[in-house]
Amino acid sequence: MTIAPRPSTIFLLAALGIAAALPATAAEKLHFAVGPFQPTPSETKTAYEPFFKYLAGKLDTDYDLVVTNDWAGIAVALANEQTDVAWMGPWGYVLANAEGGAQAIATVKYDGKPFYNAIVVSRPGLGIKNWPDDAKGKSISFADVGSTSGWLIPTYWFKSKGIDPKTFFQYRDGASHPANELAVVTGQVDLATDYDRNRNSMIEKGTIPKDATEIVWTSEPLPNDALAVRKGFDPARIAKIQAALAAITEEEAKSVMPAHYTGWVPATHASYKLIEDAGVAVGRIKPH
Repeated sequence: MTIAPRPSTIFLLAALGIAAALPATAAEKLHFAVGPFQPTPSETKTAYEPFFKYLAGKLDTDYDLVVTNDWAGIAVALANEQTDVAWMGPWGYVLANAEGGAQAIATVKYDGKPFYNAIVVSRPGLGIKNWPDDAKGKSISFADVGSTSGWLIPTYWFKSKGIDPKTFFQYRDGASHPANELAVVTGQVDLATDYDRNRNSMIEKGTIPKDATEIVWTSEPLPNDALAVRKGFDPARIAKIQAALAAITEEEAKSVMPAHYTGWVPATHASYKLIEDAGVAVGRIKPH
């Protein structure tokens, strides 16, 4: 980490005509952000900081990392230029693009694939054979409104069927994905939205038993998380970041990325058109 000179030192160097001796990276510090992928902010930071440390190292610069409490928070941080680069869910990225002009530069691969699925899980034995008819009137927890799989895609799917989930179920929203799974496991709700990667991860870690929840609905494939930069971010630094991402092999990903993440593929805003179209359809954003 570069330590900035004290003001008195700066004045002394300037007086001596050797201001060029100041470290160039002091003014180039990168501000990173990541969404609530793990049950707690500290767990998220522990899991994701090695990647951001790797990235900062490749750009030879200092950095800081913020873990947001909800997905929409990253969109605000990017729009306000409080964050330069963010690892965020697809819907959070589309919101950030709509609200502040953020741009996707890569899509992450998970187990070698750049896509995943939204799911709805239920308590075992709830008897849901015909979805969603058999679930009518049950209690359900959606994730926060900045979540792709936990809010946008299920909301969009229900809308496409002419169903308002807020009246069809005993509805609530705003939870994180891990909290949703745990709410079903502990009997707080009958159903909850989630995504396959999160459920698999919680089972693998022993956070929930494999048979503690049942999947009753699965979406079509969705583009994985985006790495996005704020509007106006230096194109030269974008190119360096993309080169660093492209250089991550599956073997190297084991040490610099969370479990199961295996690298990145190039992306643009068009890579997230499916998500943007869903956002327009549910009235959350305006069409371009």
